[in-house]
Amino acid sequence: MSIPPISAVATGSASLRPERATSANTGDGFGDFVTSALNNVSASQNNADQLANQAAVGQLSDPHEYMIAATEASLATELTVAVRNRAVEAFNDIMRMTV
Repeated sequence: MSIPPISAVATGSASLRPERATSANTGDGFGDFVTSALNNVSASQNNADQLANQAAVGQLSDPHEYMIAATEASLATELTVAVRNRAVEAFNDIMRMTV
């Protein structure tokens, strides 16, 4: 946001309201970020499932790959649940506020 000259402010011809940010001028929005994060969690879980299937049928040469993928998927899921719980808690706190 550019600052208008003082003469424009004094005469009332300039607006001092900040321009609203839109996804067109700021890049990805918050919703896109959340969707991307959830897609990454899902991809991590799918990768762990595929490696588990390969380990079960004996096609996986290194079992530690499955253990790493399973741990990553578990941690990603725990983080997602923790963030969701904090968001719900914050929403509830906001709803309890008096105006």
